[in-house]
Amino acid sequence: MHPIIQKTFGGLNFAYYIRHFLFGLIFYVLFLYQFALHPLRYEGAETGYSYIFILWFTLCQFLYPYSRFVYESVMNYILGENGFLVNAILMLIVKFFTMAICWIFSVFIAPIGLIYLYFYHSKQEKQAQQEQQ
Repeated sequence: MHPIIQKTFGGLNFAYYIRHFLFGLIFYVLFLYQFALHPLRYEGAETGYSYIFILWFTLCQFLYPYSRFVYESVMNYILGENGFLVNAILMLIVKFFTMAICWIFSVFIAPIGLIYLYFYHSKQEKQAQQEQQ
């Protein structure tokens, strides 16, 4: 595998990627189901737009774990090791909305995570090479 792809797309822990990929399937299925119920109807062009939206949803699905990684990294930086006691229902609602936002905007958020993973793994590789010498 090419080093750039290995350092970016292969940069997340596999279990982490699968976990968030499966959570992302909730939104993927909801959007596809809603889209199937109410397809776009433009004069003679509904199939072209349908394929574009399905492609967009699929792209969001595969990039969602990287966008969630960015969100969690930022939140860990801001909150540190602090914990908050809140109502469980409120927490689940907020978590659902943050997941939805990360999924919908994953095409825009995920590149930040991919760039970070590339530089992080490049730095780790350089340190490993220096330790070997």
